[in-house]
Amino acid sequence: MAKKESTTKSFILRVDAATMDALEKWAADEFRSINGQLQWIITEALRKNGRLKKPRQTPSAPEQ
Repeated sequence: MAKKESTTKSFILRVDAATMDALEKWAADEFRSINGQLQWIITEALRKNGRLKKPRQTPSAPEQ
């Protein structure tokens, strides 16, 4: 069986306790994991600064 190549990469991030507590609360408020929250924060920051293209919008179905 061929191994599927992942498009995500892992890295270690060190943060102080107060930052971690704030991230945990924010993630819980948004019903995300801490990892998911960090991915969202990073993606939004990159998009707002023009460093990441916005995802393509799929055309909606015509209304009848």
